[in-house]
This record gives sequence, C-alpha cells and structure tokens, in this order.
Amino acid sequence: MKTVVVTAALITEQGKILVTQRKKGSSHALLWEFPGGKVKDGEEPREALRRELAEELEVEVEVGMIFDAVFYSYPEYPVLLLIYRCRVEKGPPRPIACQDLRWVTLRELEKLAMPPADDPVRKHLLSSREKLLLL
Repeated sequence: MKTVVVTAALITEQGKILVTQRKKGSSHALLWEFPGGKVKDGEEPREALRRELAEELEVEVEVGMIFDAVFYSYPEYPVLLLIYRCRVEKGPPRPIACQDLRWVTLRELEKLAMPPADDPVRKHLLSSREKLLLL
C-alpha cells in the first residue's frame, strides 16, 4: 500500500497556534488538525503546503524549517505527515475549505479532538513549551 505524504503548517501568532476543523462528511470529520493537505505526485512538499493553505485558508505563507515528521498507519493507508513552521505573509486565515478555524493556546490544544497522526505533533509541542515561545 502506497504511503500518502501530507504536509501541515505550524503557524503561531501571539502565543497561539492555528488549527482547522475537518468538514462534515470527510474522513475524521469535525476533528481539529494542523492545516495542510496531501502532496500530489511529483509535487515538492513545501509547494504543496503553500497550495493547500491558499486553497483551504486563502493565505500566502512563508514555509520555514520542518518541525516534525510523523508516520502513522491508518487502516485505509499509511500517512507520512510533514509539519513545517510557517508564517502568514498575506491575508488573515479564513475557513474556506474547512469547517472552522481557531487560534488556540497550548492548554486548549491539549484538549482538542485530533486525528491520530496529529497527536504526536501535539505531544511534541507540549513537551517543548519554551521553544514554542521563540517561534
């Protein structure tokens, strides 16, 4: 079974992290996640992330260094999730291709229902609180 490569953004602003809610009817419906999406065949992951964030949130971002990488095997297919630090360069995020979005604190992030592949990233963030303040 082919591994699906997915990119996601770690966007922080004023001590809060941007998360989006998956649409009703989608896989993992209404769960919260780091915004992003699937990498198309032949697409560079950072470019895929820029494209996905433009489509999903109508923003232009600067994609920075990778923050984390997670391999998770869902029953349907395995996923390699690449999380990049990003900075919004243009536009406030708007929930165009997602149910909703929120800026959350680490404490709020800890309580959100998230897909299993996002959970190791959340744990990484919670264990590196000092580093997060430097973002």
